[in-house]
This record gives sequence, structure tokens and C-alpha cells, in this order.
Amino acid sequence: MKFKPLGDSALLVSFGEVIYEEVNDRIHSLAKAIEKAGFEWLMEVVPAYSSLLVVYDPIKTSYTQVEDAVKSFLDAGIESFEGRLVEVPVVYGGKYGPDIEFVAEHNGLTVDDIIEIHSRPVYRVYFLGFLPGFAYLGGMDERIATPRLERPRIKVPAGSVGIAGKQTGIYPLESPGGWRLIGRTPLRLFDPSKEPPTLLRPGDRVRFVPVDEDEFRELYEREWGERND
Repeated sequence: MKFKPLGDSALLVSFGEVIYEEVNDRIHSLAKAIEKAGFEWLMEVVPAYSSLLVVYDPIKTSYTQVEDAVKSFLDAGIESFEGRLVEVPVVYGGKYGPDIEFVAEHNGLTVDDIIEIHSRPVYRVYFLGFLPGFAYLGGMDERIATPRLERPRIKVPAGSVGIAGKQTGIYPLESPGGWRLIGRTPLRLFDPSKEPPTLLRPGDRVRFVPVDEDEFRELYEREWGERND
């Protein structure tokens, strides 16, 4: 474990260069303990795969005091952290997942195989990034790993479920993107009017649940207050 300053108002705690659930558990446990302590100098904690960024107000404290505070939690021991289990309905293929046939062909599988393999695991939200509410999920079966598009799309609809290499994720907002789209969820992953504004949070577990198009439309109208045809 290494501690180092990042600029004049942040401490980076590195737990190594590996991506393991046990390491990520410890990171989220430490983040929750720091948040719960209610330090007046604390501005933000940002967990990642194998590190934790602690952002502080340099007017109210010093780097040394922040490092000592973080070390005190580690020395005393921290409670284990377990995130929520969030079920995410997904309609696979068709106009909602235009790349699913390519993913199947690339891996020598059928479309039904892709749906079954993708929806089987319980994924882990390692951290959020790229876009507000975009969850980097761990645990995808390597049998459906597929390279990104050579040329990203200019517009990817919010809720699109994609694959890029050995990762899968969900676009929380309409944006450009180069992931292979295999489906779409009707859930709203980012809503600035809510607190917190993101549906998924670091440390949560995610299970994809296949639904048909009629179910997708019904859930979409309920979630967004408008039809999606």
C-alpha cells in the first residue's frame, strides 16, 4: 500500500496494480469509513479499481494530517462493505442491440448464447467514470469478449448495454461511443434531480434480466414518463 499527494488538495492511496474483488472491497470499505467520520476538511472520496482518491480542503487541513487520518482507519480495521444487488432489465438484440449478431459471430456463438452468457453472472461495480453514472462492471465471461468499433458511433442512446474487450457497461446518457451494443435497459441510470443522481454506485452488484420488447416499452414509459417506439 502506498500513499502519495496528488496536487495540493488530494491524497492517493494505492493498493497495488491488480484488479481483485477483495482489493476493491477494501477500497470501498475505507471510502465508507472516511465518509462516515464526517471530517470537515473532506470534499470527496473517489474509489477506483485498486486505489482511492481522498480530496480535501487544504485551507482546513494538511496532507500529513489527512494521511495520518487514513492510516488510522487501516490500523484500527474497517468494517467489510457489501453493496446492493440491482437487477437491470434488458431487451437484447434488434434495434436495441444492433451489434449482438457481430458479437455472436466473432465468438463463434449464437445470439441466444450471447444473451444467456451475458445475463448469467452477477457483475460488480468497480467504480464510476467516463460519463456521470457510467459503471465499470467486472465479471463478464471472456467467451463473449469483443473488440470496440473501429469508428465510434456519434450517438448512442441512454440505457444502451455494450461490450468493449473484456468489459460490459451501460451508457447512462446519450453520447458518442465505441462499445458494441447488444441491448438496452429502460432504467434511468442518471437523474440529476435525485440524490444520489446515479442509480448504480461503486461496490454494487448488478444482474441483467432479459425482457421482451413489450416489457421494455412498459418499463420505459413508467421510468421516463414518455413512450419509446
